Amino acid sequence: MANHKSALKRIRSNEAKRLRNKYQHKTTRNAIKKLRESDKSGAEELLPGVISMVDKLAKRNIIHTNKAANLKSKLTKHVAAL
Repeated sequence: MANHKSALKRIRSNEAKRLRNKYQHKTTRNAIKKLRESDKSGAEELLPGVISMVDKLAKRNIIHTNKAANLKSKLTKHVAAL
């Protein structure tokens, strides 16, 4: 267990950040699944929002920058192929 007040605060803030990151990551994954399952017109509407979500995750270091680029590329190709 932590011995200092600052360490206790760090534990609390890390937990809050972990939950926030988990929520954002899961929300983005659900949006990606929804995009992959939708038809052409629906996918074209969802794509900008999903790309924005992926960019935000990469900016906040929740996912790696290259993973974000790969996801955006694959999703764009998927929508174009519909």
